[in-house]
Amino acid sequence: MRIVVQKFGGTSVATEESRSFVLAKVLKLKLEGFFPVVVVSAMGRSGESYATDTLIHLLKEVNDCVNARELDQIMCCGEMISAAVMTATLQKAGLNTVMLNGSQAGIITDSQFSKARIQRIDTTRIFQLINKGKIPVVCGFQGVNEFNDFTTLGRGGSDTTAAALGVALQAERIEIYTDVEGIMTADPRLVDNTKILDKVSYDEVCQLAYQGAKVIHPRAVEIAMQKHIPLLIKSTFSDVEGTLIGDFIDDDIHDRIVTGIAYLDGLSQVKVSNIIQSEQMNLFRLLGNGGISIDLINIYPDYIVFTINSGATSQLLEILEMYSTNIEIISYCAKVSIVGGGMREASGVIASFVESLSKNNIKILQTVDSHTSISALIATSDLKNAITFLHDRFILEK
Repeated sequence: MRIVVQKFGGTSVATEESRSFVLAKVLKLKLEGFFPVVVVSAMGRSGESYATDTLIHLLKEVNDCVNARELDQIMCCGEMISAAVMTATLQKAGLNTVMLNGSQAGIITDSQFSKARIQRIDTTRIFQLINKGKIPVVCGFQGVNEFNDFTTLGRGGSDTTAAALGVALQAERIEIYTDVEGIMTADPRLVDNTKILDKVSYDEVCQLAYQGAKVIHPRAVEIAMQKHIPLLIKSTFSDVEGTLIGDFIDDDIHDRIVTGIAYLDGLSQVKVSNIIQSEQMNLFRLLGNGGISIDLINIYPDYIVFTINSGATSQLLEILEMYSTNIEIISYCAKVSIVGGGMREASGVIASFVESLSKNNIKILQTVDSHTSISALIATSDLKNAITFLHDRFILEK
């Protein structure tokens, strides 16, 4: 049986018209000789009736401090509604389909509510359905723990569900359908002349995702990569071939030095002075215990510099009250990054990166680099120009 997992995002299942495009994708796959396993997200986006954020708001209106367990129970409802409606749509077209929630699909997780990890998938029931010619329509984003409590998988959870099912079912590929036509060289809302990438390596797309690109969650890519199952990012609403994610170790994609530009906004730079190294380590532990994620870390003998999400500033200041230190905070910052597997073999990339920003009067507050990425912290007001200049330099001029 040649199984393909097809995952459809919230905009793909939100309306009767959009669901007709989903139907067409499922029918096309069957005509090509594959057996589809469908995974769906909750319908629509924030503010729409059955979107996940709408359900969260409904519960938090009653109790803003509601337990994570109860929050997970209501969040799971969005995908159940979506899966039931999508199943009915496919059945109306004559397809033999069966809706499965996370528990019924055999997705077993730990008990970290709102950020659960999949521990295993019991594929017995799904294979029983497949062997009877019945197409499973599975709720993304959810599973069940050892106590039969529903759990949710965190941001990008439906992508994670699709990838994990693809691995468990030994699928030929995993198709992720969205409202964009593939992975772009930069955010087309900010930059003109962006291109669709036809092929990207697992490592590159993980880097792009961690640096802010939002087409697919990096955890899903990492799961698929373990068993070398290709991922295909496509639009529900067009026939563009999309972006194929795979190994491509010896492929010519590495002739390109930079694959894409990504960014993260809403950051603040924090400099803590007059703090010795033993206290620095204790401070990092306190921040971690407080759930504050830090990035762009530079450590010196008597001071440290790092970035946080701006929303965590008040919490950070509370933690730092116990230290006799000087604290400088620069708000309204963003991190812009270039990503590409070809950097491993190239020289002078950092120089070109810095030059592209500096000659256009964009002040660099911090930098960090790896074998496949270079990032700079800049003012949010410079973000659009920075992405444009870097895209011109590394994508359009190559």
